[in-house]
Amino acid sequence: MQNQNKRPDSMERITTAALAEKFIDEQILSIKAQVGDGKVLLALSGGVDSSVVAALLIKAIGKQLTCVHVNHGLMRKGESEQVIEVFKNQLGANLIYVDATDRFLDLLEGVSDPEQKRKIIGGEFIKVFDEEARKLEGISFLAQGTIYPDILESDGIKAHHNVGGLPQKMEFELVEPIKLLFKDEVRVVGHALGLPDSMVNRQPFPGPGLGVRCPGAITRDRLLTLRESDAILREEFENAGLAGKVWQFFTVVPDFRSTGIRNGKRVFDRIVIIRAVNTVDAMSATVPEIEWAVLKKITDRILNEVPGAGRVLYDLSPKEPATIEYE
Repeated sequence: MQNQNKRPDSMERITTAALAEKFIDEQILSIKAQVGDGKVLLALSGGVDSSVVAALLIKAIGKQLTCVHVNHGLMRKGESEQVIEVFKNQLGANLIYVDATDRFLDLLEGVSDPEQKRKIIGGEFIKVFDEEARKLEGISFLAQGTIYPDILESDGIKAHHNVGGLPQKMEFELVEPIKLLFKDEVRVVGHALGLPDSMVNRQPFPGPGLGVRCPGAITRDRLLTLRESDAILREEFENAGLAGKVWQFFTVVPDFRSTGIRNGKRVFDRIVIIRAVNTVDAMSATVPEIEWAVLKKITDRILNEVPGAGRVLYDLSPKEPATIEYE
């Protein structure tokens, strides 16, 4: 008997729109057969995997799906707004949006240990999702964006946002329509489903979000500097044609300031670090050589447009010995 969590040797790699359409048609039939007239719940982060699952389920069962998007206050600029625009306004999904920013940031206040921050973010997400799930009636299925590498590397159940699984007391039958796909195949399917490029080609984003790019105790003002500088970096890399050439890029704002001068007066402003890497498997990574003109433009914009930014650095450290993220 074929292991349902093992990719068949005969399964064709999804590399074209035609193959993606075939996969979508097959999954629609499979989802309808599994779910029937039941109701499905999905934690929709806005990442590639959960977004593709959401779009696939909307196509298959429409309003039988309820999506919950929790904004923990550590999202990149415009991400929650994009989730609402695409899934609620364009696709007509049943979308519950929970702005839990204050709840998360209050719990994180004064916490500097990276693992403790991760536990707080993961644990609180579970609580928020659990609270929303309990408000709904008749939910018997839980959809997840499990993909094939998750099965190979773990027990087959994708921990939402990579910060913790759902409570064991929440007993649902799982719906995992992309569990036999690799990430590149998920992106092809996402394009075939009509999702925007910015969502389908979204870079890897850690579960704790900007929390791991804000080393030390997280503060709202530092998060603002981080979010705005990251948005500028992404915009300028896109303008320079680097978005599809550099595997991952982001900014980091450490928990210390440096001296500077503004309008003839001494100031102590934030440091913004630009991190860009190329990699095949994320086990090792190299740092790309970015044209000086591009780095200079990004630096000028950050220093002039971002509140609290007084110095910009470019991280030249490869993996190893450095890691891609800072925490």
